[in-house]
Amino acid sequence: MFYRYHDSPIGRLLLVADATGLQKLLMAIDDKPWHISEHWHSATNELDEVCRQLDEYFAGRRQRFELPLAPQGTAFQQAVWQALQTIPFGRTSCYSALAAEIARPKAVRAVGAANGANPIAIIIPCHRVIGRDGSLTGYAGGLPRKALLLKLEGAQLPEQRLLSI
Repeated sequence: MFYRYHDSPIGRLLLVADATGLQKLLMAIDDKPWHISEHWHSATNELDEVCRQLDEYFAGRRQRFELPLAPQGTAFQQAVWQALQTIPFGRTSCYSALAAEIARPKAVRAVGAANGANPIAIIIPCHRVIGRDGSLTGYAGGLPRKALLLKLEGAQLPEQRLLSI
């Protein structure tokens, strides 16, 4: 496993990958330190493409990431994370729609938990999931970041939803 820090408009990010692909993209939250395993190695150029695509995304020049991903999770989480990747840039969905998408319409809360456990934020776009009523619901990176990402993508939300954050 190798890792690298990357500065972005939403703060410092920690990228973690192995030979199969990106496993984690974590945001700094409340000045909590990240746990860097003693078995991880500082990346040299292995994560350059991830950083390049993130920079393009934040500059408004990329709408879709083309990277090998290797998130670790249960089969259910994997299904939710796959469904998240079908939400188009600049669009939003809700937990009940995701539950229906994976043919588990009664698993709305479990879908919410899997969404919250997404280890590759931004690239697996969990920020595109909002409340059925259009509200900005929980986001591990914080609601201000979620609002910023949705605004960057031009998502159509009631203006008061973005301004109230």
